[in-house]
Amino acid sequence: MIVSLLGISLTVLFTLLLVFIIVPAVFGVSFGIRKLYMKTLLKIFAWATLRMERGAKERNHQLYKPYTNGIIAKEPTSLEEEIKEIRRSGSSKALDNTLEFELSDIFYFCRKGVETIMDDEVTKRFSAEELESWNLLSRTNYNFQYISLRLTVLWGLGVLIRYCFLLPLRIALAFTGISLLVVGTTEFLSKHVHLMCYRICVRALTAIITYHDRKNRPRNGGICVANHTSPIDVIILASDGYYAMVGQVHGGLMGVIQRAMVKACPHVWFERSEVKDRHLVAKRLTEHVQDKSKLPILIFPEGTCINNTSVMMFKKGSFEIGATVYPVAIKYDPQFGDAFWNSSKYGMVTYLLRMMTSWAIVCSVWYLPPMTREAEEDAVQFANRVKSAIARQGGLVDLLW
Repeated sequence: MIVSLLGISLTVLFTLLLVFIIVPAVFGVSFGIRKLYMKTLLKIFAWATLRMERGAKERNHQLYKPYTNGIIAKEPTSLEEEIKEIRRSGSSKALDNTLEFELSDIFYFCRKGVETIMDDEVTKRFSAEELESWNLLSRTNYNFQYISLRLTVLWGLGVLIRYCFLLPLRIALAFTGISLLVVGTTEFLSKHVHLMCYRICVRALTAIITYHDRKNRPRNGGICVANHTSPIDVIILASDGYYAMVGQVHGGLMGVIQRAMVKACPHVWFERSEVKDRHLVAKRLTEHVQDKSKLPILIFPEGTCINNTSVMMFKKGSFEIGATVYPVAIKYDPQFGDAFWNSSKYGMVTYLLRMMTSWAIVCSVWYLPPMTREAEEDAVQFANRVKSAIARQGGLVDLLW
């Protein structure tokens, strides 16, 4: 009896999964369930934020305010005010209006110097964005431990939903997408199978993507360049178009996927020893883009993941080839889940687990008009011009580093 009920339950779940997720993903349509889910989460986050602010006032806690770059920072104060506050908290003696040097001030200046070194505009781009509001993905919001019973219950309910419902569902979808990619790739269906599998994998992350200016999508014989936040950038873009990938040959599961992908689509894979040969890489890329029947190459010129607040220096190699460049700007909304991959802190498995236990991956993608290298430009100047266009469109900080 129990086995029969379990079988019926699994059949019903698989049917729902097939009808409401897999089939719509294959045909690139949506029933609007994910957008309704996103709107519901926004209302919950707004309520939680108001409740936290009220709790902060009741307990005289200091709230941190974000600036336009998305990084949380303290309200700016002068050195004199900070020193006065330190002396006031450390001593009951009355303070006069003049500030004379004290030996203990050395420690304050040392601390400020170290903070300035650690908080430079480059280092902070490799740490996750922090939010002013609590999105129920962490137990505390910076300096808050307990606020109310309702918030605690809501957080616990969120954990159950994310780990007991969303995680198994997303793993099943990811397994389905990867299996179809490995088994179903043939020379005739390759491009279509790739697109279908990427769309299923997007649903495995509950990704809600808004594509802008699709008329500018990359075309054959060109190079698509985009800012880089996460390994899932590839899935985000490839679920809306066909691309040839560039990368190093891997072993294990990744190697199996690469061999399946390259059966018909002309992806450009390099051996570990070849990656360091800049001239060989340039030659292979040039040969690819000169064949107008081949798919556009997808490249992330930053070469590393940045926390989606800025765009850092583009390597010039992709801009020396002389092909048409199709810039793409990607901007993630960190309210629902942090897409940034801090590879120094998280391994790939841990990162994917964090992605699959977040509420959703919400992002906007802008296809910018194609750009070509001008006569008076060198490769570095062209790269900087493309980078600036991407930063401007995505609302990101344009850094020279």
